[in-house]
Amino acid sequence: MRSIRPLLAAAGLVPVLALAVTACGPGEDTSAGKPAASEPAGGGADGGGGEQPGAVPGDLADRLKERGLDVDKWKEGEWRNWDRDTWLREAKDFVNPVIEGLWKPERMATATAPTRTLAAGDITGDRDVTDPEPAPVRAAPEKTPYHRNAAPVGKVFFDAPEGSMVCSATVVKDPANPGKSNMVWTAGHCVHAGRSGGWYRNIAFVPAYNDKGRSPAALESAPPREVAPYGVYWADWVATSGGWIDQGGPSGGTGAAYDYAVMHVKPERGTTSLEETVGAALDVDFAAPGAKRIGTIGAWGYPAAPPYDGALMHKCVDRAGRLSVAPGTPTMWRIGCTMTGGSSGGGWFVKQPGGKTVLVSNTSIGPVTSGWLAGPRLDEDAEQVYTMMSEKFAGR
Repeated sequence: MRSIRPLLAAAGLVPVLALAVTACGPGEDTSAGKPAASEPAGGGADGGGGEQPGAVPGDLADRLKERGLDVDKWKEGEWRNWDRDTWLREAKDFVNPVIEGLWKPERMATATAPTRTLAAGDITGDRDVTDPEPAPVRAAPEKTPYHRNAAPVGKVFFDAPEGSMVCSATVVKDPANPGKSNMVWTAGHCVHAGRSGGWYRNIAFVPAYNDKGRSPAALESAPPREVAPYGVYWADWVATSGGWIDQGGPSGGTGAAYDYAVMHVKPERGTTSLEETVGAALDVDFAAPGAKRIGTIGAWGYPAAPPYDGALMHKCVDRAGRLSVAPGTPTMWRIGCTMTGGSSGGGWFVKQPGGKTVLVSNTSIGPVTSGWLAGPRLDEDAEQVYTMMSEKFAGR
């Protein structure tokens, strides 16, 4: 399957994330899910202890030097050096200095989805906790403009050894900063290469990318406000699970069950929080019921691998089933969906009894046939990653 990272695929809000059923279908805790968080990039919520947005945070230059890197050389192109011996890998090693203007519309348009695939033999899970493969659900384009229908959804851009890449992500609430969240939920494989490498670089988030749903050709001449209606937000701190860093593989591997991440971001320009700018953010439910009771799940994202081109936001809605990728790993959720690579990291939403829409997972893996997607169950370990991110920036 195309790695929605490989398998990559993969509301009671101002924007409406409509969950209408379009098709029907039918863990144990481990230390692998424990958080592996990067050190904060600076003392303030802007990642720089008060510096202007885009400036190098006060301690970032020193932290880069500790790892044998010069911030000026980094911004001039040293980030393109992917030497395995110097590829920053550990949680504390994350650095992502803002390179203003790097993610111009034309560069965003050329970013591609990872092309690794998942073979049937890659799944060695427990048949007792894996439901029959769901029937494919054809992904439907989201209504435009996106800022009115799904503003919290957007694209993640990052650089990897293979080139510029894309994923999807969702603006989520920050309990420590109500109404002023700068937190974004995505997949672990959208920020870190797993056991084969380290942190990706130049990680940035663009909510409601291509707001009016232009074709790739039309995007070439579209004004910047349509390509990135809310601007570009750079990750200044990232947390993912230890399970993904230690076990994540080219096609997800046993790390797929722990394939989630939280980013704290800051605007490339300005100081207003992401939630205030976008106008909405979703709560995350870490106690969602099992697949037999959770019912309908909707997945949103920007599929970029064929037959899609990454320009348009799509969604799939289906009854949730279960998937076990390997013995001893937590059971994942699975739905029928034809979205491909690029939709990885995109949020999975459910509507609670009172009508509130919440995030319960993210796209992680899927088959090369693009007939279904799977996402991790968000348990107390995922909640620990989320809470830790929130507390680090509490009141800032």
